[in-house]
Amino acid sequence: MTSIKASEAREMSAEEREQKLKELRDELMHERGTAAMGGAPANPGMIRTLRTNIARILTVQREEKR
Repeated sequence: MTSIKASEAREMSAEEREQKLKELRDELMHERGTAAMGGAPANPGMIRTLRTNIARILTVQREEKR
């Protein structure tokens, strides 16, 4: 999983951003579930990366609402 740049998020259409946001939230829920069950994460920084990507997309969406 690579991080999404803000410029990449701005280039996406509104529908693409919504789809990506849903995918990221689903993946985050899965990673948190694995961590809660005591499983060792394959990539320890994944949860942080997912949260950052979600925040970037939400920021771009809020900017465009103005």
